[in-house]
Amino acid sequence: MKTKLLCALAAAALAATAAVILAAPASAATLTEVTSFGTNPSNIRMHLYVPDRVATRPAVVVAVHYCGGSGPGFHSQTGYASLADRYGFIVIYPSVTRSSGCWDVSSPSALRRGGGSDPVGIASMVSYTQQRYNADPDRIFVTGSSSGAMMTNVLLADYPDVFKAGASFAGVPFACFATTNGSEWNSTCSSGQLVKTPQEWGDLVRNAYPGYTGPRPRMQIWHGTNDDTLRYPNFGEQIKQWTNVHGLTQTPSFTDTPQSGYTRTRYGGTGGMAPVEAISMQGVTHNLPIDAAQVIRFFGLDSTTPTTAPTSPLPTTTPPPTTAPPGGCRVTYAVNAWNTGLTTAITLTNTGGAAINGWSLAFTLPGGQTITNGWNAAYSPNSGVVTARNVSYNGTIAPNASVGIGFQATHTGNTARPPSFTLNGSACTTS
Repeated sequence: MKTKLLCALAAAALAATAAVILAAPASAATLTEVTSFGTNPSNIRMHLYVPDRVATRPAVVVAVHYCGGSGPGFHSQTGYASLADRYGFIVIYPSVTRSSGCWDVSSPSALRRGGGSDPVGIASMVSYTQQRYNADPDRIFVTGSSSGAMMTNVLLADYPDVFKAGASFAGVPFACFATTNGSEWNSTCSSGQLVKTPQEWGDLVRNAYPGYTGPRPRMQIWHGTNDDTLRYPNFGEQIKQWTNVHGLTQTPSFTDTPQSGYTRTRYGGTGGMAPVEAISMQGVTHNLPIDAAQVIRFFGLDSTTPTTAPTSPLPTTTPPPTTAPPGGCRVTYAVNAWNTGLTTAITLTNTGGAAINGWSLAFTLPGGQTITNGWNAAYSPNSGVVTARNVSYNGTIAPNASVGIGFQATHTGNTARPPSFTLNGSACTTS
């Protein structure tokens, strides 16, 4: 189990290929933690993003992180917040607190409505947001990546009366990860060897909420053909499950190629909001890009017009620093490389005696390295002389405090670290 969990954790950089390469658009809205939101049996955390201009009856999108991730990390790594700024919906970012960093998508309590564990806590977050912001109960949605994609499947099965649609990136069918021995990992499922009939998969969903006869949530499914963590057969098994839940066959009503290497099929309809939409991504690994705009399109939120006008001009979320740090800085930089890819773990420490308010870390990537995605900072450009700027929630570094950031990159053989780093124009020591 430990090995598999580490594999899932190593895939943590899968979320959002392009979302954090560029800085977020101008906004005064910030990510805020909510600590008392209702029943929360597994003590998960809630962060909420409410844009400055909110629709009168806003929609709510729950965005669920991958194994080893966090709500704030998923906020910075994906484009949902910037789309919320544009269209006026609210985003909930839950966070796991258990040591594995993975969502409970396997225990009996998680796989039934109101049974306990993480799904109950997330349902409480939705209820809190609906009541606090007069949200539209007919426009509640969920999306996630990897472990978060599994939780998306779980929430749609457990709470079909709450969620109207979901989008699963590199996930598995509902109950595919089910265990009874307390393990969080199911190797048969992850390896793509758990195969059932559409009826069997559909019955598992229906048994999560016995007696429910109302409408079922629509589902959008994304998977890479070269996924070696949650293998590609899980894509077809999810299609089986959700088409059966909707009473459909596995024969597509519509097929197209939205971009090179992508095959999109729709079931039960030919339009952009069909009951089931599935996108197969040729040659893509578990580290698949998150196309937040296509998710919001599938949810039907890309035409909402915010109606609450801001009361003053919108300042930038994180003003670019203009002065050197009041003291020293230290950078710790670790590389984990494989074949043609690598990830970095960067720790930036304020060794001075005063707080740093707004930071910009500059460094030169060795030749052949190109950033594909990053977390906890906005990176620009993606090669050569790169600048990593703080995001909304980590702009202040107190004396002797640290900030952790990182990125994933491709390389052509050179996996070396940058030779030096400057913080707001001043050189940092390295270790």
